[in-house]
Amino acid sequence: MPVTDTRRRYALALLCVAGFMVILDAQIVLLALPSIADGLGLSEGGAQWVMSAYLLGFGGLLLLGGRTADLLGRRRVFMSGTLLFGLSSLLCGLAWTAPVLIAARAVQGVSAAVMAPSALSLLVSTFEEGPERNRALAVWSGSGGFGATAALLIGGPLTDVLGWEWVFFLNVPVAVGLLALTPLLLRESRTGERARSYDPLGALTATTALVACVYAVVEAPAAGWLSTRTTALLAAALLLTWLFIRVESRSPAPLVPLRLLRSRSVGGGNLVVFLLGASAFGMSYTLSQYGQGVLGYSPLRFGLANVVMPVGAVIGSYAGQALVTRIGARPVAAGGLALVGAGSLLLARVPVDGGFVPDLLPGLLLFGPGLGACAVAGAIAALTGVGERESGVASGINTAAFQIGGAFGVAVVTSVAISHTGVTGGPAALTTGYRAGFTACVALAATGLACALALLQRKRRPQAPAGQTTLQYDEASRAGEPRR
Repeated sequence: MPVTDTRRRYALALLCVAGFMVILDAQIVLLALPSIADGLGLSEGGAQWVMSAYLLGFGGLLLLGGRTADLLGRRRVFMSGTLLFGLSSLLCGLAWTAPVLIAARAVQGVSAAVMAPSALSLLVSTFEEGPERNRALAVWSGSGGFGATAALLIGGPLTDVLGWEWVFFLNVPVAVGLLALTPLLLRESRTGERARSYDPLGALTATTALVACVYAVVEAPAAGWLSTRTTALLAAALLLTWLFIRVESRSPAPLVPLRLLRSRSVGGGNLVVFLLGASAFGMSYTLSQYGQGVLGYSPLRFGLANVVMPVGAVIGSYAGQALVTRIGARPVAAGGLALVGAGSLLLARVPVDGGFVPDLLPGLLLFGPGLGACAVAGAIAALTGVGERESGVASGINTAAFQIGGAFGVAVVTSVAISHTGVTGGPAALTTGYRAGFTACVALAATGLACALALLQRKRRPQAPAGQTTLQYDEASRAGEPRR
């Protein structure tokens, strides 16, 4: 069936719904955790594992999920992940004990690690590199921003009216709809490599390194950043990463081709996305704690008030992709991070008796467009020049960068806020801690800005000739070979 513009628009909408649900599910459980803890008899630490189990499965298997999509077929793997996502969501809602729920959440994270990179890879293979793909990536980035905010809008009413189970049951009809429409709207896409091209040792070392890193970051606020457990886990993650690179350099069919890791655009784009995720998740978490813990907003009121941020992110995404086409990813990413840092700096001045319009709205009006512009610029930089054979694993790296960056950002701002709160725990002490958390977001954004200026290219790279990816074109240029 020919790929018409109308069909591609519908395909983009379908893929964005999948990305929306993955982001929504990562956030919506936050508002339901107290009810889940009461219903299943979980302690505060046990309730945290409802979140951590998902993050471990999601962050740990993103690279493997993306590579599997490259080899087995991106549409097939996307549908398999969607089916598993629907089934695990159903099991989460039906969970009769806490261990069952935590195990189902881990499986749900694994399914999301398959869905997200395969969906992004399908987007990359459906839209040609350039303005067309940039616009598609802008819509994808905007849908993620809506997913994070919709969690606040939907999670509260669902939990209050129908019960916490429905934050999971919500996924089931959406998964069924995605499974029904995918064969009609998406073509199969794969590298053409044979199944024996898997790299089991590379998959094992990469997955173990990511799991160790995510676990260390998630548990660091409780255990302490300098505790034996945290330092040992981070050291193990670094050692496994070194081993992974050694394995990949010798593998005939690497999980992640090293030219991806050596590419300045891919590496710089993903580092910028990592630090943007840290700033965005850290700010959102701190803002939620301040709005509900100090200002006394209900979850529903807080979500409705803050819808201005994702709307700004959508505007920033659309404007960002147009600017990237004209002036390149570097100035757009840098400008976006400057807005994110400025918005966080305004929020760092929140008072104990603050109000939404005078104290929160100005910062959010800057933060939202900056988030959208930088997200699309970072994604374009990280995926530009990546051949179709590697679009799945490149998409997995990009998704992992944002999600693990988010976990890192929440851990950092939590630790900073706790260290500045003091022992009284009253509104004044909490506000002092949250100010420090917002200031940490400023530092994360400033670091990302420096990375964008140092690593991203000033202008778009020339298009490679037919038969060559931009990465191959650049490598040939550096080696002095003819540019075929």
